[in-house]
Amino acid sequence: MTGITALGRKNTFVLTIRDTDEVAAALRLALAQASPEERPGLERAAALVESTAAATEVLLRARWVRSRLAAVGFTGDVGSVAAIKALRQAEPTLSLLAAVQLQREAVAHPE
Repeated sequence: MTGITALGRKNTFVLTIRDTDEVAAALRLALAQASPEERPGLERAAALVESTAAATEVLLRARWVRSRLAAVGFTGDVGSVAAIKALRQAEPTLSLLAAVQLQREAVAHPE
C-alpha cells in the first residue's frame, strides 16, 4: 500500500508508506504451508511483491502522481502546466511547490 501524506499548503515533503514487508512475510508463510496445487500461484505472487518492494520512493511518488491525474480524467502531457492544475484539482491541499516537485519526479520516471 502506498500512502502519500503531509501534502498541506505549508508542507512540501511527501512521506511514502509501504507495507510490502508484511505482505511478503504473509506470502512466505502461506507458501510454506501450501499444497502443490497452490505453490505456483503463491510463488508468482511472492515474486511480484518482491519486485514491487524494490521500487524507490521517487518511483512510488511518480506512480502516485499518475494515479491522481488519472483519477481526475487527465490524459495530457504529465510535464504540462495543465497537469499541475489537474494534480492540484485531485489534491486540493497540495501546494504549488509540492505539485511542481511531484510533477518533476513523474516526468523523470515515466512508466
